[in-house]
Order: sequence, then structure tokens, then C-alpha cells
Amino acid sequence: MKTNDNKKKNHVPIRINALFLSAFFLFSVLVLRLGYVQIVKGEEYKRDAYLTENVTTKLDAPRGKMFDANYRVVVDNDPVFSITYTRTQEADAEQRYKLALKLADLIDKDFEELTERDKKDYFIFLNEKEVESRLSKEENKDTPPEELYNLMLQKVTQEDIDSFTNKELEVLAIKSEMDRGYTLSPQRIKVGATEKEIALISEHLPELEGVDIKPDAERSYPYGNSFRDIFGQVKQIPKSRMDYYTARGNDRNDMVGTSFLEEQYESLLRGTKSKIKYVTDKKGNPVGDPVEEDGARGSDLILTVDMNLQQEVEKVIEEKLKDAIRGKFAYDNNKLNSAYVVMMNPNTGEILSMAAKKYDRKTGKFTDIPFGNVYDSYAMGSTVKGATVLTGLKEGVIEPNTIINDAPLTFGDSRPLKSHENMGAVDAVEALERSSNVYMWHIAMRLAGYDYSNKRFNENKVQEAFNILRNSYSQFGLGVPTGIDLPSEATGYNTGMSNELSQAMFFSIGQFDTYTPMQMAQYVSTIANGGLRMQPHLLKEVREPSIDPNKLGKLLYRFEPNILNRIEMKPSEIAVVQKGFYEVMHGNGGTAAWKFKNKDYNPAGKTGTAEIDKATGIVNKTLIGYAPYENPEVAFAVVVPNIKEGNTNSEIAEGALDAYFSMKKEGIPANPDTKGRAQDQESR
Repeated sequence: MKTNDNKKKNHVPIRINALFLSAFFLFSVLVLRLGYVQIVKGEEYKRDAYLTENVTTKLDAPRGKMFDANYRVVVDNDPVFSITYTRTQEADAEQRYKLALKLADLIDKDFEELTERDKKDYFIFLNEKEVESRLSKEENKDTPPEELYNLMLQKVTQEDIDSFTNKELEVLAIKSEMDRGYTLSPQRIKVGATEKEIALISEHLPELEGVDIKPDAERSYPYGNSFRDIFGQVKQIPKSRMDYYTARGNDRNDMVGTSFLEEQYESLLRGTKSKIKYVTDKKGNPVGDPVEEDGARGSDLILTVDMNLQQEVEKVIEEKLKDAIRGKFAYDNNKLNSAYVVMMNPNTGEILSMAAKKYDRKTGKFTDIPFGNVYDSYAMGSTVKGATVLTGLKEGVIEPNTIINDAPLTFGDSRPLKSHENMGAVDAVEALERSSNVYMWHIAMRLAGYDYSNKRFNENKVQEAFNILRNSYSQFGLGVPTGIDLPSEATGYNTGMSNELSQAMFFSIGQFDTYTPMQMAQYVSTIANGGLRMQPHLLKEVREPSIDPNKLGKLLYRFEPNILNRIEMKPSEIAVVQKGFYEVMHGNGGTAAWKFKNKDYNPAGKTGTAEIDKATGIVNKTLIGYAPYENPEVAFAVVVPNIKEGNTNSEIAEGALDAYFSMKKEGIPANPDTKGRAQDQESR
């Protein structure tokens, strides 16, 4: 027994020693490894550690909504899914091309916006050696390297571009989206992917490196195409405007407003972007999972336009144009295809409705063209006579009670110039009521220093008359920007100067320069409110985004009426023109009295006819006005170009005014429930 115990005791120290020896060996290896890492590789690892960096990328947040004047949503955000691509530092053009080939088999991609340069670049990418072979030896030798690619672009022919199939153009469109994004920044390949596309992408996701499906938002329009063009478009930054947007702090892959209100109020509508933070290695590849921070929706815009009124005016335009185009005047009105209407508050400049329609005779369909009210200009005819009379009064060439004999005027052997009828003796009010051309011509002749006794004029004085008239008209907004809150607007066509007295005379009756419907609305508003040229505007309020869809957010800003200038005419002189405009719609000789004399909203206004083609009798027919006469709350301008027969201008104006006052009487524009909730939240 003692012998066995001794043997067991001898084994214990051996095992302990073996354990200590193993531990010592492992510890020695660890020390050696640490020494190698710290001493031999320390500097290298330190450099690698310094090369690791934090990278933050951003994603667009939903844009702010738009509401009409009565707080109805007119531009919304619909939840959709987008196909995105996030490229790494190592992803080269060839890899992106191969990925684009795969994606083109899984999704449909629109390629309509590809430019000729895009297609040429793509052809060179696919056929670089072929294009290089088209360069002569001298071109290869003498062309500096930095200019060689531009020379290659010139060698790509139209035939080369036309050789692309639709599928190849789809691949190009996808690759172009991939190429424009920053490294590690998700780039939208397609917004609003279909369920089938999402399923296919999900199925093939492991083989689509960098591709993902992300929740997104897409603009929607509850009122369909009505006023949609003025709301504007949201797209990725166009290449042509990349420098402009990046200089303002945008990222290359941002979705931005590219037209009209979306562009005008981009800074308000765009939200606070969500952020994705990456840690990348020295090669620029992500290390670990990214950290995401949520963004916030953009501010909401309340517009001045009442969409109920807007749609009613659009219906009126369609109905009256159909009558003129398809009815008893169809043969004569073979050039007629459009009409424009602007309605605004003359005291605040708020645009209540801005409608225009264009008829396609081939399809028999109408297209909304509301932008034509600020971009299309026409000779407006006699509607400008209010400005002519006020110019004459201001310059002292006539008095309010000045009587002029409306009889044909003759100058040498030229044909007599006359009004649409011989009116005899008329004063300023009656001249407006009956639309006397002769009265206005005498104002122009007197401004030009016409010598009645010798029937002569001074050419220099004619130019002076032009300057006086044009400068005076500009006080009303004619021929100058109205200041409407859109990215741009037309100011009409300035026909220049002439030494011919007859041209100054035609200027005075609206047959020389051209103006936009918006300018005409601003002009008549200036007369309606007693001489203040108000800035027309579409923005009414800006509000914080609200989480509750049934409530509006806190009021951030309200557009205050902006007086651009006060015309130089005296109130008593303005009253003369106001009286003349009233008689146009109520007097026995009023050119629009047949239509408006018995209206309970008591309008005032001025008709106009501008001769476009004397041989065919084609004219522009216009009508401007306001109502009620005593306390104007709505001003309007109606323009019907290229018409021959009928009174479509008056019929459209009647329908628009009837709609406005009928809706006001019935309380249709107001939405007390929504409006009340908005006010309650604002007060809180």
C-alpha cells in the first residue's frame, strides 16, 4: 500500500510542472506576438487605424404638402418603395455596367430623359477601341490628352446612337443613375417600384451587390391634372443644373423641385434628411453595421388658389371653347384652340384661380396649360384703353370732361382710321364705355405734339409719346414683371419704337406690344383698388408639418400683401376710368352690357379686340374687370386668342364670375371643420 501511495505522489509534481511549462510557453508566445504587433507592425497598424474614418450619408425626407386656400390637400406624399444602389469605393464602371445589365432584366426603367451626350458616352464605353480607330494618326498625335475624349465624342455618329435598342437604353438609364451617386450614398434607380419588381429584386438580392429596396415617398395629386403644372415637378437634380444645386448645399443625388412652386419654394418644401453613419476601412468599405438617424418632413404650404373655383373655371373654359369650336362658328373659328383666365383678389394680390385650356383638334381632348397665364403673351386690344386715358389725364392732354368728336381720321392718301362705329362727341367715360379708338388716338396724337392746323407731327415727339405711354403702362404692370412667386415669368413682347405717328396711335389701343394674362389681371386690379399695384402671389401661409393628418401644423409665416408701386394718377382721375369700366357693363352703349347689365354682383370691366390677321378676320378677344364695383373683391382677365366669330371672351368671364359668387353665396369654398381644427391647433 505504501509503494502505491508513493507512486501517486511522484506523478503529481510531474503533472504540475508540465502545466506550468505549458502555461509558460503559451505566455511566451503571447508576449512575442504582442512584441511583434507593437514593435514590428505597430506603425503599420497605427496608420491603418488612422485611415479608418467615419462617413455620413444622407437620404431625402418626405417633402412638405400643399393645401389650397381652404386647407384641402392638393399635393400629397404617397408611400412607395424605391430601388436604390449604394456603391463602394472599389466598384468600378465595369462592375456597375454588369449590375445594370442584371437590373434591366428585373425592372422597367424610363429612358426618355437620356441626352445625346449620355448616349455618346455610353457608345464610347462599349466601343472604345472602335471609336479610337476612327481617329487619324495626326489626330492621335497632335491632340492633347485632355482634349482627346472630346474628339472621340465627335466621332460618334447619329447612326451609332440610333443603333441602341430599347433594352440597351434601359441599361444606360440604370447605369447613369448608378454613376451619379456618391460613394456609400444610396442612389435611387427607380422610384415607385411595382410589386413584381420588388419580388424579383428581393429574390435576386444576394447577387445584386449594393442594391436595396427602401421605403420612399412619391408626389400625388388628389385633384388630378387640375393646376398640376403650377404645382411643379420633383426630380433628381438635372445634370445641366448640378453646379447650381450643389452650390446651394444639395447633394448630387437629391430629389429637388425642378419647376414652378416645387422649385420656387424648394427650401421650404424639402425636409431634414435622415442620416446614415458608416465606419469605413482604408479602402473605403464599410466596417460593421451603419447607424441611422431619422429625418423630418418639409414645411407645408397653404396656397391662395381655391381648387373648387379652379375646377369650375376650367369647366367653363372647356364648355365655351367647345361651343365656339364645334358650334355654329366652327368653320370660322378654325384657328381657335385655347383660352386663359386669371382671377385674383385686387386688394391682396392673392391668385384665386389661374386656368387655361388648349384643345387638340385631332384627338378632341383638352390639355391644362395654366402656365400660359404667365408665359404666353398677346396683343390685348382695347382692354388697355383704361391705361391710355389715365396717361392722357396725368400728362394733361385731356381733362375728365374733355369732349372729342369720334369721326374718321385721315392722313394724306392713307385709308381713314375709325372706330367700330362713328360715335360723334364723346368724353372719357363714354369713350371707354363704347370703346372709342378715335378718342385714344387723339390722346396719342396730343402726346406726340400733333399740329392740328397743319396736320403735321414731329418724329422726335412721336418717340417721346411712345416713351410716355410705355412708361405709364409699366406702372400698372404692363410690359414689366408682375412679381408673381414663380421661378420665372414672361413680360410680353416690346415691339420697340417707331417714328410713325400711326404706330404710337395703335400702341394706345393695344395693337403694338403684347402682354400676358397675368399682367392684365394685375393691371385691372390696380384700377379696381384705386391705384395700388399689388404683387400677385400663390403662397398664403407656411406651416410646420403635422403628425395628425386631420390637423394643420403651427403657423410659421403668412404672406402679407405687397404693394409694388402706387400709380402717379390722382384718385379723381382713377375714378373716371372706374366709371368708364362700370358703363362698359351697365351703360346703354356698353360693349359688355348685353351680358353683365343685370348681374347682382355688379361688375365693371373693359372688352378688347386685337386684329391679328386682317385678311381672315382673326382677332384676339379679351375682357378684364372686377366685382363688385363699389367694393371689389375679385378681379379677372380673360384672353381668347385666334378667334373670328362669337363672344367667347364674355361668355367665359360670365361663367367664371358666376361660379365665384355662386360658391361664395352657398359657402362652398369654406371647409369650416378643417379650418376650425387648423385654427385650434394654431392657438395651442
